[in-house]
Amino acid sequence: MSQPNRDAQRNVAQHNRARILEVARDALTADGDASLNSIAKKAGVGTGTLYRHFPNRESLVLAVYRAEVQRLVDWVPELLEAGPPLIALRQWFERLAGYIRIKRGLGDALSAAGHDTITNETYGPVIEAITLILRAGEGDGTIRPGLDPDDVLLMMGCVWRVPPGQAGEEQAERLLDLIIDSLRR
Repeated sequence: MSQPNRDAQRNVAQHNRARILEVARDALTADGDASLNSIAKKAGVGTGTLYRHFPNRESLVLAVYRAEVQRLVDWVPELLEAGPPLIALRQWFERLAGYIRIKRGLGDALSAAGHDTITNETYGPVIEAITLILRAGEGDGTIRPGLDPDDVLLMMGCVWRVPPGQAGEEQAERLLDLIIDSLRR
């Protein structure tokens, strides 16, 4: 097989993988029990293609969560360019809470080992992102100096532990307001 053909196949495979992840994120967020067949169909690929990329449900769930956390971590510089660090921190934690709700909602699809693996893989990058935002806030004088990013993450845990539904979302907003206010200089 010639190099252009292999490159074209590789491009198609990468496109299919990205499309599957995009569709799976939306489908699994809406319904943690969404079938892999329905995800393949919505992504416009055959089930064999889905299973070539993701041999089981857990591997797909882990890949979706990894991609979302990486997207979140990569978003920090853009947030800091767009506005003050306290606003960036709030926006960042709102999105993180959404991702963690996705993970929590998909908990049944993850084995205990898979859950531990993804938590351990994503913890470091999440702490680095929080550190970057906190230091930017220290630098501009809006965030109290000396905050430990691990403590801030632990405090923020209450935001994604609210019950599902409108009342839970409203409670999360109130909790986030309290936490952000406590971080102000």
